[in-house]
Amino acid sequence: MDAALQEIVEALKAAVQAEGDGYHFYMMAAASTKDPKGKEVFETLAREEQEHARYLKTQYRALLDTGRTDPGARLGTPLDLAGPSPIFSPALRGRAAQAHYEMSALSIGMQLELGSAQLYRSLAVKASEPALKQVLTELADWETGHYEALQRQQGSLRDDYFADGGFSRF
Repeated sequence: MDAALQEIVEALKAAVQAEGDGYHFYMMAAASTKDPKGKEVFETLAREEQEHARYLKTQYRALLDTGRTDPGARLGTPLDLAGPSPIFSPALRGRAAQAHYEMSALSIGMQLELGSAQLYRSLAVKASEPALKQVLTELADWETGHYEALQRQQGSLRDDYFADGGFSRF
C-alpha cells in the first residue's frame, strides 16, 4: 500500500470516530430540543451519521483488503434540508429568547459538519483512485449540505434570538 493510500486509510478510522461523535451529538440535540420538527431532523441527522460511519467502515475494510473501494457499498439518500428554516418549525421563533440550547446545537453541529467536509475534501485531493476520490467527494458534499442547512437555520433565528434576548439596539 502506498503512503498516500495508507494516510487515507488511517484518516478513515478517524472519520468513523467523528461520525460516531456526530451521531451522539445529534441524539443529544434531539433529546434536548422542545421543537418537534427539530427533534425529528436531529434524529434523522443522527441516523445519517451512523450511515456514514457504516459506509466508511466498509470502504476502510475494502481498502485494507484490496487497495480499492467497495463498488457495491452505497450511501442512502440525504435528508432534504432545503429552504430557509430546514431544521426547526416556525413556532420556535415564538420562544427565540429561550432557544439557547437550539442555538448552541446549531453552532456545534456546524463545526462538526464543516470539519468533516474539510477532512473528506482534503482526502479526495490525495486519492489517486477515481472511485475513492468520488467516495470522498460525495461525503464532503453531503456534510457540506448539512453545514449549509445548519447555517441557514442559525441565520434565520439569530435576529429573533438576539432581539428577544434583549441584545437589540431598538
